[in-house]
Order: sequence, then C-alpha cells, then structure tokens
Amino acid sequence: MYTSLAVAALIGTISAGRIPVMKKNLKREDYLNMKKSIQQKYLGGEHVTVKDYMNAQYFIETTIGTPPQPFTVVPDTGSSNLWIYSSKCTSLPCWYHKTYNAEKSSTSVADGQPFIIEYGSGGVNGTVTHDVARIGDIESPMGLGEVMSVQGVSFLASQMSGILGLAYNTISVDKLPTFMDGANVEDKSFSFYLHSNPDESYMILPGMDTANWGVIDTHKVVEEAYWSLQLKTIARGTKVIDASNYKAVIDSGTSLLVGPTHIIDPLIEGIIVKQDCSNIDTLPTLSFTIDTQTYTLDGIDYVLQMEQAGETSCLMGIETMAFPEGFNYLIMGDVFMRKYPTYFNLNDNTVSFQVKL
Repeated sequence: MYTSLAVAALIGTISAGRIPVMKKNLKREDYLNMKKSIQQKYLGGEHVTVKDYMNAQYFIETTIGTPPQPFTVVPDTGSSNLWIYSSKCTSLPCWYHKTYNAEKSSTSVADGQPFIIEYGSGGVNGTVTHDVARIGDIESPMGLGEVMSVQGVSFLASQMSGILGLAYNTISVDKLPTFMDGANVEDKSFSFYLHSNPDESYMILPGMDTANWGVIDTHKVVEEAYWSLQLKTIARGTKVIDASNYKAVIDSGTSLLVGPTHIIDPLIEGIIVKQDCSNIDTLPTLSFTIDTQTYTLDGIDYVLQMEQAGETSCLMGIETMAFPEGFNYLIMGDVFMRKYPTYFNLNDNTVSFQVKL
C-alpha cells in the first residue's frame, strides 16, 4: 500500500506523500496562554475551531487556487475547516501575512455565505469561497473561509496564515466539507511524525511511514467528531485511575496534554518539574491505557523544554482543567504525539500509534 512513500521516507527526500512539518519553539508566554487557548477551543462555543492558534507548535505549507498560492497553516486534527486570510482583509495581521487573492485564481467561485468563528479574545469574519486546496500533490476542491477581518491580539504574534482542519465534517462550521472529504485519493488517511528537532518532523498523506516505524496498535474511533478513542485507565506506578468514562482526543493542534481535574490532579500530584530542567530523568513514568493497549510517557516526553534568550527552561506539559459536567474528554496533543507517531484513517475510522523500528 505504501511502497513508494516508504522509499521516499527512507532516503529522506520530499516527494508526493511526504510533507515537511515546521516547528515553532514555545516561549514561556506561549505556555501561560495555552490553557486559555484549549478552553476556547473545546468550551468556547458551538464549533471546535474556537481556539487561539498563537500557541500551536507545528505548521505545514499548503497552496490554494490556480495558479497555486502558498500559505503556512496549522494542520489541526481537532477542527474541520480551512480558513485563510484574504487579500481583501484590512486587519493588521493581514498586512504582514500571505493572503489569498481569489481574483487571481481561475478556479475560485464566490459563494457569499458568511464565515464567522468567534474566539474568546476575538474572532475571524469573512465569506465562503470555493477553490482547490492542496497539501503536496493531493488536491481537494472545497469551500474555505476567506477571512476579511480579524479581531484579537493573538493573531499578531502567530506565523500562520490560516488553519487546515483534519477532523470529521460533523463538527465543521456550517457543515462545509473538509479537505479530506474532497481529496483526490482513494486512501483517505494521513499520519504525523512530530519531533522536537524541526528538521525531523513530517506528515504522510496518504498513508503512513512503514519503512521507519511499526504499528503498536490500532484503535476504533468511538465518536466521529474529534478523533476520539476509548480511554480505560491512567496510572502512575501503582496508582491506577479509572478513566473508562472518558474519551482520548488525539489533537495535533494542541501542544499540551489536558484532562479534567479529578482524574489528572491525582495523576500528577507531587510531580515538580525544575525550571532548570535538572530533574527530568528522575520524574515518574505515566501510563495511559486506550482500549487494552497501554502507552507510557516518561519525564523527557511530558516536560516542555523552551528556549528563550539563549537559555533553556522546563515546564510541565500536562495540565488539569475544570471541564463542565458531561465534557468527558482527555485532550492528547503534541506531548503524546511526539512519542507516538499517529496514523488517522478515515477509510475504516481508526487511529494507529507507531514506534521506531
């Protein structure tokens, strides 16, 4: 299924299927804003795209239109829409980011339908335009949000020109089809290989890298909205916490691992991450069981190392949040995905995690 892509991955070239992923190093102020960002994304309103993407760590290049216009976007498995800054946008962030010019694309078709996403600290406002979006050589004719105005200071600091959502269309704003819905491939699957070293991060579309990575286990999606899997337990040593009422959401657009207070607090109670990073090797191993498979994170995995002013500092990459009653999710973001490369398969609605061969 993956012979040509595996060869490309093995020799390290960039070809159809292997997409470079760029990494932004987090700063301390990014970390401090993360919890608010996640609250906005999952609790801020009707749509899961409510999020401050200033704190996203990973980006890819995509193109839109004919001839192709290139953009830097967040590939987000926690939302489902594509939106991009428009050349008609008058807001300050649009002045120094690449913008989409529909008039220069022979494949653009104006729709006129409003496209609005409200954020906790602002929002984006525009209209729907139909055009062709691309990741590598994969094309998808789709309705995208052409953003005319932006409100919120967070957009000023982000390097992105938009968001490319890769979750299910059930949570798409105005039920617009997703990129994967219209992608011109029979194999509707993709995978992420995220690393601390920016040069090592990449995405495979379609398929997975079987030359360098083997599958640990494959899990059925239990709710086709987010990429939600059945969580069973979380544990630290002999302390095992029942999490069977919760779903594990695998989210490439969230940097942290975040869960409800009453199951995460006892998991990380007493764990102190020294700011100078001197005790990473002595931190306890944490376990997360999905279905019947257990995945572990060591200190080196769940501690965030940040570079600022030539110095490295460390902070805990697992946070608690006071989710409301009935919001039964554990958000497993880049902290988890960096250790376990993740294969998202829309063909059979499964998620697989991999390990280095």
